[in-house]
Amino acid sequence: MSNVSNENTTGQAMKRMVIGIVVLVAATALLYFVAGDGFYLWAKAIHVVAVIAWMAGMLYLPRLFVYHVDAEKGSVQSETFKVMERRLLRGIINPAMIVTWVFGLWLAWKGFGFQGGWLHTKIALVLILSGLHGYLAGAVRKFAEDKNEKPARHWRIVNEIPTLLMIVIVILVVVKPF
Repeated sequence: MSNVSNENTTGQAMKRMVIGIVVLVAATALLYFVAGDGFYLWAKAIHVVAVIAWMAGMLYLPRLFVYHVDAEKGSVQSETFKVMERRLLRGIINPAMIVTWVFGLWLAWKGFGFQGGWLHTKIALVLILSGLHGYLAGAVRKFAEDKNEKPARHWRIVNEIPTLLMIVIVILVVVKPF
């Protein structure tokens, strides 16, 4: 891919990201003013939908890596995996994580005043999940450059981490054990 093509793709991605942010902010502001006191429930619903989308991507991306490892570098199959991984990360995982954090922090402030051991533990675990997100984003870049050095077994193990984090986070939110 030439530099001009990379710059064009990056410029288009930035433009889509800015448009997405503007639309999200405008829709949220409109919903806030229209829903009034009911906005909290709307925010909670949006947060849950974003979490589901984020988790779906976080569970699927390492699975793609498991199969990508076995594809020969430069093959049609490898190039297809690169496109799938990039689109999953940029089109679903990144936006879903942002929406999850924005609405989650607002809910933590508005609903709980950032109080509660369960909430602090949940936020810490979501920070760990976000770190894993960053690790996976770096892996997408390495696969795109044909520089992955991790075996399929590594990605199978990594694939279990979001599941374990999700289970503990859901228990914390629903049970609020402390």
